Amino acid sequence: MAFPSAPYDDDDDGSKGALLARDAAGDNAPALSISEISALLKRTVEDRFGFVRVRGELSGVKRAASGHLYLSLKDENARLDGVMWRGSVQRLGFRPADGVEVIATGKLTTYPGRSNYQIVIDRMEIAGEGALLALLEKTKARLEAEGLFSPSRKRALPFLPLVIGVVTSPTGAVIRDILHRLRDRFPSHVLVWPVLVQGQGAAGQIAAAVRGFSAIAPGGPVPRPDLVIVARGGGSIEDLWSFNEEEVVRAVAECSIPVISAVGHETDTTLCDFAADLRAPTPTAAAEIAVPVLGELAATLADLRARQSRAAVRLFAQARERLDLRARRLPQPHTLLQAQAQRLDDLGERLRRALGHRTDLAAAQLARHAGALRPALLTAQTTRGRERLAATRLRPELVLQRIDGWRRQLDGLERLRLSLNPKALLERGYVLVTDPHGHVVKTRADATVHATLRLNFADGTLDVAATDSPVTPPPPRSAPRARTAKTSDNQQELF
Repeated sequence: MAFPSAPYDDDDDGSKGALLARDAAGDNAPALSISEISALLKRTVEDRFGFVRVRGELSGVKRAASGHLYLSLKDENARLDGVMWRGSVQRLGFRPADGVEVIATGKLTTYPGRSNYQIVIDRMEIAGEGALLALLEKTKARLEAEGLFSPSRKRALPFLPLVIGVVTSPTGAVIRDILHRLRDRFPSHVLVWPVLVQGQGAAGQIAAAVRGFSAIAPGGPVPRPDLVIVARGGGSIEDLWSFNEEEVVRAVAECSIPVISAVGHETDTTLCDFAADLRAPTPTAAAEIAVPVLGELAATLADLRARQSRAAVRLFAQARERLDLRARRLPQPHTLLQAQAQRLDDLGERLRRALGHRTDLAAAQLARHAGALRPALLTAQTTRGRERLAATRLRPELVLQRIDGWRRQLDGLERLRLSLNPKALLERGYVLVTDPHGHVVKTRADATVHATLRLNFADGTLDVAATDSPVTPPPPRSAPRARTAKTSDNQQELF
């Protein structure tokens, strides 16, 4: 492939392009870098639009970890990116959310990293009361979906709280009205947590105060409230907006102490009212709801005491009447005893007659037997007994004869014992064979069961081994040689 020998050159009229860029003589438009043109655009935009107010609907709201807020403002035809630095975000009087129509004040600038322009917002407000109400309804729907306004979460208020915590401004008329009303009705111990009730930072202080009362430990140096009142006077929806903030609503819903919300006048309604256990139309009404009237309570107690006394007296009177009626129905004591007394007299008379009759029978029987007990009869019986005794003789021959018979029987038994005694056989040369346990071995089969046997002789025992093998008898002893007796010449040898 062939290349031209020289680069293209511009013609006089500039109709043909050049390959290399050259600065022409008298050219006042030098080539700029991307950073330079971006910086020029940035200065131009910021100089021209250094202060703008933009109205639009929030979209894509996102809060970074650094605290900066990134969002977009849009209408039906266009979209504008925006950023709000952390210092400005902390001064916001509401929580930005998608769909809220706002008016943003700031300046336009460019962001070279993405070649777009954006608005740096210094201040942002809700665009009118309609937009504010729309944000309120949206927040209410979201929190209600979480169950923060559920009636099942509501708790009953204590009948007579000893300590009452009040979250309100310490300088307004609200706290004076509450204290005055409590003093008139039932003097109580009141703890006031001073907070801002509107403006920048009010929502955070109110939420912190409610959580602070809830965190007080029972029995500590600071008494724990039995009831908390969140109160504020009347005002516009913008003045009461702090009580619509989500952090306040969540703090009231999470409080471990029953809460009365008394924000604004009777027609004012905030999200705090829905989260509280009870809504009071005014702060003064909250004080009236919190405690009973001491005088009325004392009158009620006196009335109950009187009713108790009358009831006790009436009870005793009725009991006495019932006792009298029943006593009249009871018979007289002497009438109850008349029949028994008559029966006692009858039985006593019968007993007297029976004893006399029995005595007569016994006397007759004694008379019959007494006739047989004559002295002559007794003497005759005694004489006959003495004669029988004299006729009876105890002869020794009869006794000795019986003893001889018993002796002969005993001698016979002794001979039988001696004949049956096994030891007598041992004296005659017999042997009694037993096993090691002392049981008599009667047969050869019984003897082969044991390894050793015991031979009982007349003069002792001998243990031997039991075996079937024949035992070689020892050789017989040689006969002793006869001793030669020395004899005298006149005597012959005897052996």
